[in-house]
Amino acid sequence: MPRPRSLTETQIAAAALAVIDRDGLAALTMRAVAKELGMGTMSLYRYVDDREQLEGLVVDLVLGAVDTTPPTGSSWRERVATMVERVRDAVGAHPNVVPLTLTHRQGAPSSLRWGETVLGILTEAGIEGRRRVVALRTLVGYLVGAIQLEHLGPLSGEGTRAMATLPGADFPLLAETARQAAKVTVDEEFRQGLTVLLKGL
Repeated sequence: MPRPRSLTETQIAAAALAVIDRDGLAALTMRAVAKELGMGTMSLYRYVDDREQLEGLVVDLVLGAVDTTPPTGSSWRERVATMVERVRDAVGAHPNVVPLTLTHRQGAPSSLRWGETVLGILTEAGIEGRRRVVALRTLVGYLVGAIQLEHLGPLSGEGTRAMATLPGADFPLLAETARQAAKVTVDEEFRQGLTVLLKGL
């Protein structure tokens, strides 16, 4: 059999991302990616070990689109907000990848560079030591959770509509809050939540 053409990790990740964008995360298999690349499944195993490695390459490709250059000319809170928004934009361009960001982000070099930049901004703001640990962890927790809610459980979804019809006698606050939630845009939800968090820091 002829040897497969030489492939880079970026090419493999791009093929895997194309499968996910087109057919969903469940469609990501070694066979599907090999077909996308125009090669046999066994040939792909010369480059990657399994689906888990493919997932890691995809996350690194998606997060690699994030500009990790420190923003300038604004307050530290505005600069942190810019860094957070950059990740939201990059992941939001490929919503089917959202579930992978939690499990694979720590192995992505681009994610590590992002963390280093954010830590630099926090340090310049005088947030250091254990306080900086909690600050970064809280920011990442908000970012990952908010992105997942935006794409997997949005306020415009069925869950909100169901809560809005709860019996007022039993759940008056939940029902009223759900009715108000239907008027909140995804950008408003994300940015106001981030503002609350940054003020707390």
